[in-house]
Formats: sequence, structure tokens, C-alpha cells
Amino acid sequence: MEFDVIILGAGGAGLLCAATAGQGGARVLVIDHAEKAGKKILISGGGRCNFTNIGTDARCFLSDNPHFAKSALSRYTQWDFLALVERHGIAWHEKTLGQLFCDGSARQIVAMLLEECEKGGVELRLSTEIGDITYSDGKFHTAGATAPQLVIATGGPSIPKMGATGRAYDIARQFGLDVISPRPALVPFTLGPDEMLFRTMSGVSVPASARVGEVSFDEAVLFTHKGLSGPAILQVSSYWNPGDPVFLNLAPDAVDWLRDARKRMPRAHLKAALAERFPARLAEALAGRIGLATEFANLSNADLDLAAEFLTNLTFRPSGTEGYAKAEVTAGGISTEALSSKTMEARAVPGLYAIGEAVDVTGWLGGYNFQWAWSSGVAAGQAIAARLR
Repeated sequence: MEFDVIILGAGGAGLLCAATAGQGGARVLVIDHAEKAGKKILISGGGRCNFTNIGTDARCFLSDNPHFAKSALSRYTQWDFLALVERHGIAWHEKTLGQLFCDGSARQIVAMLLEECEKGGVELRLSTEIGDITYSDGKFHTAGATAPQLVIATGGPSIPKMGATGRAYDIARQFGLDVISPRPALVPFTLGPDEMLFRTMSGVSVPASARVGEVSFDEAVLFTHKGLSGPAILQVSSYWNPGDPVFLNLAPDAVDWLRDARKRMPRAHLKAALAERFPARLAEALAGRIGLATEFANLSNADLDLAAEFLTNLTFRPSGTEGYAKAEVTAGGISTEALSSKTMEARAVPGLYAIGEAVDVTGWLGGYNFQWAWSSGVAAGQAIAARLR
């Protein structure tokens, strides 16, 4: 069967690309091996889909080329997608740090995308293996279909239980596109036996500033039976390389706070002051690590400064991460050097596009990756339709 474009992947990027191209006049086929469209959308945001972030900016994305995302993000913004959501009557609310969620269910976002695809006459084939892809006579051929344009929208290998694979990278390499080594991102850290003390605090959460290198995020940190998680940890994990230390600042005002505690409770021990501020199990662990097992009245300013330094630079050396199984997204991917930032088309292979998570553009936690899916999908969809005019 002949089409104007074949889109590989019925995730967020693929569906909005299909809707855009279809409504622009293109004959569109979307292929996905999954039995449902938008499977990652359905589980996102606790089932309510954190569909964008009002603070979306190119600075909130990682890439070997930090400027690449600017074009697509500026031409289809968070406000454009929000307008689409509102046109479909989907109620939404803002949570912390600009994150927008459906009031109801993530199913509403998938239904919206499928309705937009229907408006564009898009043909959707689910439970269909992509199979081999060939190129001849100016057309791509796969799964019994042929088209002069092909979009790689199969995402990355994060959350393999949802059927995610690295197929996008295989297709890219087949056509001569470079791939930046993929790695799990927005992922919890694991800790080794030396940090067993903190692993025993599974379930304890505390606000903190997490830092890797020069990058830091102020959000919650969660101690788990395997290591460290929570929003602040997931954020810095995208910037982490094996061997890097992770620093937690649990009390930015530690110096003044500890000296005040010494005045208020001179006969108490450090643990008592820590218990005023932190959950009991964490307070006990911190007191044990700091030492200073004597009454506050016996502690000098130098002692308190050492304790403050510990609390503001609590250092961990993760043994690794929990991998793609727990990663929300994949960092790395198809090199942006191979693509046009305006159209997402491969410069050396006319008619071949790559969008969404498959590309070496990774957003922060909080709706940014969905916005990249929408923006890159629309950029490619518009370019596909424009080729027909």
C-alpha cells in the first residue's frame, strides 16, 4: 500500500506528527507493535499524564547540541499544546514547578491524539511488527507498505516492560546516522554495601538539594531499599556518570540552626536537634555518621561547623542506577548533528525523520519530555505536509 509517510511508533511524538501531517494533506500510516496506542502516556503521571510544563525552555533539556531543541520548542510551545487540550475539553491542573496534569485520566490525552489523527485520515496499525526496512526507487518499504517519507518515532529503551526497545538506533545506523550512546535517565541510584545504613531507611523522604557536578535541583529525596530516588535524585541522574559523587544539602542553614540549638537545648545531644528537623530514622542515622556523642554544651563552634559541613555536603558514591527498567526516559540517542533542527529530517537521507525520545534530546522531570515529543512531532509533521505542496 502506498502512503506519503510511514511513521514508526504510536507514542506521543508519532501520533501528533501523524495528526499534523494528515491534517496537512498527507496520506499517513502509523505502525506500532503494541496493542494500544500511547502506552507510555497511559502510565505517566500516576495515570494522569504530566503532559507539559509551563516553564518549558531549551535550557531544560540535555543534548550534545544544547541549541538543537530551540527551533522546535519555539514553534510549537507548551501553550500551543495546552490550547489543544482545552479545545478537547480536557480539564487540567497545575502542580508544583509548573507541571500540568489532567484532572481525570491520561486516557483523555491518548483519545485526543487519536481523534486528531482521525481528523487527518491517519491509518493506524497496531500489533504490527515493523520488520525489515528497505529503501529503493526513492521510497521506504516496510510491513507491506511503501512511502517516500519515513519517521522514526519508536522512542528509547526505557521501561522495557512496556515493550520499549532500542530499535530506533538500529534504523538510524542502517541509514548512516550517528547515535550518541544511550543511557538511562531520570532514574534512581543504587548504593553499595558501604551505604547500607541509609538503605535501611527505605521509605523516608526529605526535602533537599541534590547536586552532581555543577548541576543541582531542590526537591524531595527518597531513600529506598536499593539506594536513592525522589524527584531531586531523578533530575541529577540525567547528568551523572559512573564514579561521580552525589551531594545532598539537607540543611542550607545548618550553621545558624545548630548554634541556635546549642543555646536552646545545651543538655541535649545532636540527635535530639536532628530529630526536630528530620524523620526519626534519618536523624538517628545522621547523628551516628556525624558522631559528636556528647551534650551540646560541650561542643565547640568548630564541632558544630563540622556537623554543618556534613549536613550540607552529605556525599554518596552510587554503585550504579536501577537501569532502563526504572528509567523514565533515555538520554542520548540519534545524533542531532544528523538532523535539521527545523524539520527533524536527516540531512543525508531526504525523507527520513527522527522525533521524540529517539533523538539525543532529554528533558528534565516534570512534563518536559512530553513537550519535546509534541514539538518535534509537529515540526516533522509540518515538514512532511509541506513536501506535498
